[in-house]
Amino acid sequence: MAATAGRGAASVALTAEPGSTSWSRVLTRSRYVGSSTARYPRSDGTPDENGRYVGDREAADRGARFVSRRAGPQGYGVAVRLGVNLPQTTAYDLAHDVTVFAREAERIGFDSLWAYDRLLMPEDQSGPHGLFEIPDAPWPARYGSCTDPLITLALAAAVTERVELGTGVVVPPLHLPVRLAKTLAALDAASGGRLVAGLGAGWSIDEFNATAPRPHGHRGAALDEFLDIAAAVWGPDPVAFDNGGYRIAPSRINPKPARRIPILLGGRGEPALRRIAKRADGWLPAAVAPAETAATLTRLREMAEANGRDPAAIGCVYQIGVADPAALSRAGLARVVEQIAELTAAGVTHTYVTLPSAARDLSELLEAAEGLYSAVRQAGLR
Repeated sequence: MAATAGRGAASVALTAEPGSTSWSRVLTRSRYVGSSTARYPRSDGTPDENGRYVGDREAADRGARFVSRRAGPQGYGVAVRLGVNLPQTTAYDLAHDVTVFAREAERIGFDSLWAYDRLLMPEDQSGPHGLFEIPDAPWPARYGSCTDPLITLALAAAVTERVELGTGVVVPPLHLPVRLAKTLAALDAASGGRLVAGLGAGWSIDEFNATAPRPHGHRGAALDEFLDIAAAVWGPDPVAFDNGGYRIAPSRINPKPARRIPILLGGRGEPALRRIAKRADGWLPAAVAPAETAATLTRLREMAEANGRDPAAIGCVYQIGVADPAALSRAGLARVVEQIAELTAAGVTHTYVTLPSAARDLSELLEAAEGLYSAVRQAGLR
């Protein structure tokens, strides 16, 4: 996840770059504190009569018109929750920008901060080494300079108190499962129960060859294995587990998570959907049209019910990928707000946007975050 079209692509695209607490409660919990007093991005350099910049007013107006067109019997009983990715590449000053942005995003009012797992970018991108295993598809240059997602989220956890901290996504098949489960538990405990574990099976054969305990062809089984091991590690002591591959003799493994960690799973294929319906708290899609998103959510809930689960417990957090600086322009920002409105109408209650991939530095990123949040509120989506 977190893969987006490279520079020069369309300005905004729905592309990939998501005590016991039910996921439905996590989605609807209100966490807004305070408001921003900063002005909006200077998309055309001209404030209106109220001191607001025209670009953001247009974005808000377009979103509000869409909401008005779609308002009906279902309405918008749950305001959309809004998140944003953390700066995670060496285009930023990682000793400074992660913590500054995390503090500011929480102050602005965002509900969640996200980071993704990207181990390497191969020099050879031919054939099966291409992006998403698409033959010869080039990788975004930023994939060659990504920080570790859990270290990035730990930095954010240290300077925030309210926002949830999500992995969008971490790829368990690339990690030793017991170690990863313990690290996620420690992050949840250290953050006071704010972790959302977005997980995926992975796709890069080069990353699998470099580090994975199991081969690329076994990635689905490796993800299932991690979910089994995590359930044991996050459960009460003594922890015991033996599946013939990994064996945990009865042991104390701590810290435990501060809450039941919500698990979101990505993917659109049949095995992925079956796994979500059986084992996850929700779906973490990207690059899926709103109509297909709505249909898939309906199907997932039907599948969950067939598995004896409460269909209402299946949530959805959607990643909106932006990668081109043009996405932060007046027209680009308006389109992001419209996408959020479209997804809200489709039943999505939590979206996050990959703003750091489009911004060129911290200053631009902060300005974009202020503008996006303000435009979403003005559109009536908050």
